[in-house]
Amino acid sequence: MVSTGSSHQTRGRPASTSLPDVQHVLVTGACGLVGSAVVERMLGDGWQVTATDLATAANRKALSRRRSGPRFAARWADLTDEADVTALLTETRPDVIIHLAAVIPPTCYAAPKVARAVNVDSVRMLVSATEAAATRPRFVFASSMAVYGARNPHRDLGLLTAETPVAPADSYGQHKVEAEAIVRDADLDFVILRLAGVLTVEPRAAGGTEVLQFGALLPTDGRLQTVDVRDVAAAFAAAAREPVVGETFLIGGDESHRRVQGDVGADMVAAMGLDGVMPPGRPGDPDDDGAWFATDWMDTSDAQAKLRFQHHSWSDMLSEIRARTGWRRYPLRMVAPLLQLALARRSPYRDAPGTYADLWAGVRAMWGDPAPDAGR
Repeated sequence: MVSTGSSHQTRGRPASTSLPDVQHVLVTGACGLVGSAVVERMLGDGWQVTATDLATAANRKALSRRRSGPRFAARWADLTDEADVTALLTETRPDVIIHLAAVIPPTCYAAPKVARAVNVDSVRMLVSATEAAATRPRFVFASSMAVYGARNPHRDLGLLTAETPVAPADSYGQHKVEAEAIVRDADLDFVILRLAGVLTVEPRAAGGTEVLQFGALLPTDGRLQTVDVRDVAAAFAAAAREPVVGETFLIGGDESHRRVQGDVGADMVAAMGLDGVMPPGRPGDPDDDGAWFATDWMDTSDAQAKLRFQHHSWSDMLSEIRARTGWRRYPLRMVAPLLQLALARRSPYRDAPGTYADLWAGVRAMWGDPAPDAGR
């Protein structure tokens, strides 16, 4: 079993006071939502960037559209292949590694072996290769608030902090707890960022049908701290250069981003002109502490003081969505009733018995067993 003790420990190499003359960063998972934003941010900040991901057709197409030039290179690699990992570090020799590659919910429930290989085993291989490097780079690791497990908003649990005991309720949370331990136990300069609910103002980059299906299962009254993906990128950029080695930070938006699950999607589609199209969903059972997802509100004050990453409020994001949608809001309003009907028919709780959301039963039916796996 994973430890449920405090995870805000500094082990491994003594904390550095600065990271001088850094120029080259290796970004794994560079084609994902966060990875794409991190690559753009690091290039904008003047870094030399090597972006790495799997060499799929979609990823090749995605990186081919990105800016080119002497400060940007794409390097395809399978991080579950030890030879690929060793070659990647030997050939790129970065000053900083920002490790974002992961298999996230709900996909991780459908492919548990692949998820463990990427989320845990590849971290171990990448950390080992980093330790063996002639000049060891700083290692900035993307973790998740999933490490805290199910969070019942009807209990007086307080805000999440870096010192809140971890208690993963699903395989993804367990993977992140194990991966954090690998990073902390290594002889490296590391920084760990636990991410909140990452969102984008670009709807086409927000995920597909699977994301909508998963979101529809979540209790509508579950507490969720959101964060603009551009602010997440700013946090990683700061973690790559600031004197914060050995620290763990919670990366969420400012207090305006403390929302409840049912309002988040509804507010975002309403900003596009699609008012009222989201199915109503169901609240969670206040008497069942295990019926909730691993989301809650965060105390981000320490992270903001040291990384200064919060630039987009919730209202800023909605205003930008409205502006980006522009004239398309009017035809979208015309099709809203039809879309509302279609989504209602696909709701996981349509004609289902009961009053409360049954998140984990829905996950098992659609993707597979979400419980912490036995692979440790």
